[in-house]
Parts: sequence; C-alpha cells; structure tokens
Amino acid sequence: MSDVPMRGNQSLAVYAIGGNALSNPSLRGSESAIASEKVMASVLEDVVDLLEAGIMVVMTHGNGPQVGEMLLMEEALFDRRMHDEEHDRAMTEGLDHWVAATQGTLGHEIATRLDNVLQRRGRHEQVVTLLTRVEVSDEDEAFSRPTKPIGPVIDDLDIVPNNWVLGITNLDTGPRRVVASPKPIRIIDLDAIDALVSAGAVVLCGGGGGIPVVSQKGGLKGIEAVIDKDWVSALLASSLNAEYLFISTAIDSVKINFQEDGEESISKLTVSEAKKHLLDNQFPAGSMGPKIEAMIFAKEKNPNLKAILCKPGDAIEAMRGVKGTTFLN
Repeated sequence: MSDVPMRGNQSLAVYAIGGNALSNPSLRGSESAIASEKVMASVLEDVVDLLEAGIMVVMTHGNGPQVGEMLLMEEALFDRRMHDEEHDRAMTEGLDHWVAATQGTLGHEIATRLDNVLQRRGRHEQVVTLLTRVEVSDEDEAFSRPTKPIGPVIDDLDIVPNNWVLGITNLDTGPRRVVASPKPIRIIDLDAIDALVSAGAVVLCGGGGGIPVVSQKGGLKGIEAVIDKDWVSALLASSLNAEYLFISTAIDSVKINFQEDGEESISKLTVSEAKKHLLDNQFPAGSMGPKIEAMIFAKEKNPNLKAILCKPGDAIEAMRGVKGTTFLN
C-alpha cells in the first residue's frame, strides 16, 4: 500500500514557471547555467513546501528560449542539407513537434530533480511528466499578429531567415523571434491529468503551453504556434477546480511603470484594476500582458481561486500576502 495521500479533500495548486526563468535568453554560457540552477532550486523548494503544507501540485512550464534554440538548430541543419546533394532535402518539422520535444526534455529534467528532492525530504509522491495536447482555433487572430518571443536574443540580424518575425519585449536586451500565440480552448488530456492527481502524483503537464492542435474533420492536427503557458495554466486551474494558481516569474510582483520613473510594486490587484492597467498599456503583450490576462481569466472563471504572482521560492510567503501579488475579485 502506498502512503501517498489521494486528493480527496486536499487542496490543489497549479504552479507555473516561465521558460525565461529556467533559461534567461539574455545570458550566455556559465552565467546562464548558474542563474538557471538557482531558479530550479527555488522552484523545487516551492513545490515541496506546498506539498508539506498539504497542498497537491500540478506543474506547468514555459519553453520559449528552449524551443527557439531547437528551431535554430533545425534551421542550421536544413540549410546544410540544402547545399549537400548527398542528403534528402527533408522539410522542417514545425513548432508543434518542437513543443512536444521540449515537454519531454524539460519534463525529464524537472521531474528527476524533484524526485531527488522529495527523496531527500522523506516524501513519497511520484512525479509524472505527461505530454499534453491543447486545442486552439486556426482562426485565432494571433496567427496574423505574432507576439510570443522564443529563442535567444539575436546578435546578428544578417543570419535571420526571411520568414521570421522579430520583436522586442521590455524584459529583453535585444530582438528575438516572435510567433503566433493563440488562446487555448481545451486541454485534450485533462482526464488523464485529473486521474494522476487523484492518484496522488505530482504532475508536470502543459509544458510550453501544450502541444498546439486544431480540430478538423479528420481529427486533431498539429499547428505552427506556441501557446502561452500562463493561459494554459489558468485554464488548467479552472478545469481542475484548483484552489491555487501560482504564476512564478522573474520579478517579485506586478509593477506599474516598470523600469521607469515612478515604478510601483503592487501587492494586491483587483480584476477591474488589472483590466484598466492593461488598457493603459502597462503590461506588454510579449511579457507581463499574458500573465495578467491569464489571471483575470482564472479569477472570472472561479472567483474563489487564490491567484498569485511571485518569484520562485516565494510561494508560501506569497500565500500569506507577505510577498508577490495577489489577485482579488
């Protein structure tokens, strides 16, 4: 018999960590590795602290830098094959394939590290990484207005393929590729996630916002996009009827006039205030905007949900209102 508790009446938290936090796109080499190591340790600390507080956890993660790196490698390989008659000129795979790949690689890394921490702390939860498909609409306006930054900061614009769209967010130090980021409609694998949570597992799912698919007459089909992981996390929290949604990110709280004179940290933010600040362009589309929109969506779907934005390592203190930003009705 396992001594891992079933969900029963236990609270559930959806905990989202950004891909930029796991691999800062503005850093290089050992500097990036050291920063990523610190973030990962803080994320795992949050998860175990939540478990020890009697709260079950479903984790999601971003993959912007990682999926962009894979696309760069694919483009380089494709270019070499185009000039090498000995190889077939295979077409590139597409974003849905690389989102699936990063779900596997990042899921493996996070799950293995979390397993080790749980073992050291004398806990017995099993960690499961689940490849997760998420339905979007191929008529979403995001396909004509790409905003989602992926990959590293680009130093040499001359090497950028002609079909790429570039953009700059206020968190970057240079241009990055931007791609379509349609809104999630349905989490295809929700029943499997729910079953694993009910069995007492810590579930890693929805990585990189989920593998984007559209529904057609013949069934589901992958599509070129990267869904925002915060939107998927909000949809997941409402679909699972979770008690908590944590958006864990590189800054310690929501800020007004970010990186400008008069910058202000906000510890409590109502839905109406958040909507007003969005209209005032306080939250850019490629960075804080989707997080705020996702929190608004989550609170409107479930007013009783405790929605919190904080830095990795601050989850418990943010629950107490000491750190981070709590979203109110």
